[in-house]
Amino acid sequence: MAQLPLSPAPQRPEAKTPGKPEAELIPKPLLRAMIGIALLALALTTYAVLTDRPHEGVPAPGKVVAEKLVVLKDIDSRHVTVSDPAGNLLLDLPEGGFVDVMAAAVRRSRAVARITDNPPVRIVRYDNGRLAMEDPATGWSTELYAFGADSKAAFERILDMK
Repeated sequence: MAQLPLSPAPQRPEAKTPGKPEAELIPKPLLRAMIGIALLALALTTYAVLTDRPHEGVPAPGKVVAEKLVVLKDIDSRHVTVSDPAGNLLLDLPEGGFVDVMAAAVRRSRAVARITDNPPVRIVRYDNGRLAMEDPATGWSTELYAFGADSKAAFERILDMK
């Protein structure tokens, strides 16, 4: 049986000698630039707050066209059920997909707010085409249309159920 050659012994890194400076991991000009960017961001934010600058990127307000209260319940890592506040099962989704992702987001928001029960969330369609999910218990909300047509369609289907 042929014997494989032994690999050489690992080399020990040079011991740090006193008086020898370490190599710079981040060059000083780059470090100064990073600090400058952080200070610039802080200055811009302070200016916006002190001058009451209007918020950018906020969804346009609209009138509520349809809304529905639903309870999202996680069964396991992918399985989620959707029911009405009275407990009537609307959907049982073993592969919950985007609905399960939103249920996890609501669960996280409630954990941060220390809410232990599972009150209903509100799915809202506005006259300007927006579709949103709002959690009255925490004040958390998300714009569902921003996640793509398939994701929006999943919640439109829930909203349109009788």
